[in-house]
Amino acid sequence: MPAPPEPPAEPPALWNRNFRLFFVARAVAVFGEGMVPVAFAAGLLGAGHPGSTVGYALGGWTAAFALFVLFGGVLADRFTARRMMILADLLRLPGAAVLAVSFALGSPPLWAVYTLSLLSGMGAALFQPGVASTIPRIAPDVQRANAVLRVAEALMTMAGPAAAGLLVALWDAGAAFAVNGVTFAVSALCLALMRIAPIPSDSLRRDSLGAELVGGWREFRARSWLWGVIAIWTVYGLTVAGPMVPLTASLVTEDHGSAAYGVLMAVNGAGSAVGGLLALRLRPRTPLAAGAVALLGLPVNLALLGLGAPVPLLAAGQFVGGAAFAFWLVMWSTAVQTHVPQEALNRMHAYDVAGSLLMMGVGRTLSGPVAAAVGTEQVLFAGAGIAVLVVGALLAVRPIRTLPRL
Repeated sequence: MPAPPEPPAEPPALWNRNFRLFFVARAVAVFGEGMVPVAFAAGLLGAGHPGSTVGYALGGWTAAFALFVLFGGVLADRFTARRMMILADLLRLPGAAVLAVSFALGSPPLWAVYTLSLLSGMGAALFQPGVASTIPRIAPDVQRANAVLRVAEALMTMAGPAAAGLLVALWDAGAAFAVNGVTFAVSALCLALMRIAPIPSDSLRRDSLGAELVGGWREFRARSWLWGVIAIWTVYGLTVAGPMVPLTASLVTEDHGSAAYGVLMAVNGAGSAVGGLLALRLRPRTPLAAGAVALLGLPVNLALLGLGAPVPLLAAGQFVGGAAFAFWLVMWSTAVQTHVPQEALNRMHAYDVAGSLLMMGVGRTLSGPVAAAVGTEQVLFAGAGIAVLVVGALLAVRPIRTLPRL
C-alpha cells in the first residue's frame, strides 16, 4: 500500500525568543514615548511657563528626528540595526534621568529642556529605521508580526498618557520622566538579549555616508510602487493627517471639553487595536489596495468633526478612523518589509519616515493659520475630500494597486 500523504507542515511559531524580546522592547518604548507630552505639559506649565514652551519642546524633538532619521538608516545598515537601537536607547536614558531629577527638584532652565528634547529626537532617529528591518529577520510571518505589534502599540499609546497623568497627580513630572528612562533601559536590555544572525558581509555596503545616502535614494527611486505611495502620502500628510490632530483637539475641546477629547482619543486607540486584530485575520492578495480601501474610514471621521456631530457619533468616527489607519499601516509595513531587500531596508524605511513626518509637521504648523483664515470646519471638510482623492490615487496607480502579497 502507498504511504499516506504527509500532513502539511506547521508554520513556524511567531512567538520565538527573539520576537518575544522585541515585542517587550517595542511595547515599553511606545508606553514611555506616550508619557513624554503629558510630562512636558505638566512640568513646564506647572513651573509657570507659557503653553508655547511645550510646543517648542515637542517641536524640537520632531525636527531633530526628521533631520537625522536618514543618517539613522545608513548607520543601521553599516553597524546593524540591533546595535544602533541599543545605542539609541542608551543615549536617551541619561537625558530622561536628568529631566526626572530636574523636574523633581524644581524647574530646569528652558535651554536645558530644549537641548535634551533635541537629543532625544536624535536618539529616536537612530532607533526608528532598525524597527522595519528587524521584524522580517525575527518573525516567520511578517504580516502577523506587524499586526500583533500594532495592537500592542495602540494599547500602549493609550496607557502611556494615562500613566503619566496618574504619576503627575500623585508626585510630579519628574516621576513620569523617571519611568520614561526605565523604559529605555528595559528596551535596551531586551534588544541586547536578542540573537540575530548577521547579514552576509558581501551584501553590506562600506561606502561613505554620503555615497550610501545616494545609493539609498537610487534604491528608493527604483521601486515605483514605493515612491508612488510616498509621493501621494506627502499630500495626505500635508492636508489630512497633519492638520487632523491639532484641529480635532481644538474643536472638540472648545465644544465638549478636555475630558471628552481624552475619551475620544482613547476610543481612537481602541479602534487602532481592532484594526491590528483585523490585519491578523485578513490576508489580501494585494495588501496596498486593501489598505487603501480601508483608508476610506478616515474621511468619515473628518466629516463628522466638521459637521459638529454629538460626542457618540464623534466616538464612532474616531473608532472607525483608528481601525482604518492601523489596518493601512500593517499592510504598508508588510509590503515594504517583504518587497525591499534586507540590505536596503533600513534606508528605505528612513526615507519613508522622513518624507511622511516632514509633511505632517508642515501640515500641523499651517493648520492653525489656515483654520483661522477660512474656518476649522472648512479645513476638515477639505481634508475629507482630499482623503477620498488620495485613496483614488493609490488605487489608480497600477504598481501600487497590483503589488502582490509575498
